[in-house]
Amino acid sequence: MTTSGGLAGIVAGETAISTVGKEGMGLNYYGYSINALAENAQFEEIAYLLTRGNLPNAKQFENYRKHLISLRSLPDTLRDVLEKIPVDANAMDVLRTGCSFLGTVEPEDESRDQLWVADRLIATFPAMLCYWYHFSHQEKRVETVYSDESIAGYFLHLLHGEPAEALPLQALNASLILYAEHEFNASTFAARVTASTNSDFYSAICSAIGTLRGSLHGGANEEAMALISRFKTPEEAEKAVLDMLSNKELVMGFGHRVYRNSDPRSEVAKYWSKLLANAEGDKQLFPVSERIEKIMFDEKRLFPNLDFYTASLYHFCGIPTNMFTPIFVFARVTGWAAHIMEQRANQKLIRPMAEYVGPPGRPFVPLEQRK
Repeated sequence: MTTSGGLAGIVAGETAISTVGKEGMGLNYYGYSINALAENAQFEEIAYLLTRGNLPNAKQFENYRKHLISLRSLPDTLRDVLEKIPVDANAMDVLRTGCSFLGTVEPEDESRDQLWVADRLIATFPAMLCYWYHFSHQEKRVETVYSDESIAGYFLHLLHGEPAEALPLQALNASLILYAEHEFNASTFAARVTASTNSDFYSAICSAIGTLRGSLHGGANEEAMALISRFKTPEEAEKAVLDMLSNKELVMGFGHRVYRNSDPRSEVAKYWSKLLANAEGDKQLFPVSERIEKIMFDEKRLFPNLDFYTASLYHFCGIPTNMFTPIFVFARVTGWAAHIMEQRANQKLIRPMAEYVGPPGRPFVPLEQRK
């Protein structure tokens, strides 16, 4: 029996959806390079690819966008639930609750198959988050049926109350593509485990959201934002990060469980962060980020992962820090959906073995004889 802490290095199944860290292939979705997709595609093309196995043609793409727009309205009962969630709730709890409740009023059945549920969640997660956000902070009941064609534009419109400018929209669109899928990561594996029990689609997505909520999986971009916003200059950042390293403190946003030399998504996120920084006239966050990146590589040979530069990218888009991980959900729900469908198509209960390390066999002693 082979054992491995955290299942590191263990092949737990097969997938045709993506490759992560494979020599000569890097990260791809159904054979398409992540760099080509992030540079040329719209996120809705990737959602279609992951849930249907192929990129859409022009007509399919147009129809798919219209379909997602038609699914954006929130049921009144879900709005009522969102209004009861307190202002200080974790934003990931909002999405988990919204997903779970939607599953009670729109259950997966013959009229709502798994593909419909996947599209419904892709369409409504931004609305769930923004409806709660505006109501809990301002007691404002916002409209959620805007006609923005893209998920990125729709979310920014919901958040800011006006149509998004081109550059933030493009940057957010690219980040959604980068976050959409990543093979058997923790949240995806959790979704597959739930799906393997013949549970419903919503339950599998809730499992994934709950897993992504953990700080060792999601949330690194929020931690990165907290770090880089502490410093006014690169020099101040350098001194503090060197002190952190000498004290063996963890610097979030660096290194990766699978990638060994670089995260292929990081340079794309950095590119968009730099464009936004220049447009904002930023002289602080991006230079500080670059200095921290240099220190981490010089001192520890650690490279930034996707989360590090999406922190400043999202900040420059005017997105509150506590929404960074929920944006991860907006994107990754497409990958989760693809894996749930794949797991169901090749159904087998996921039930690994454990290596027992407890006490040896012991005789049972009746209660009255125990000392």
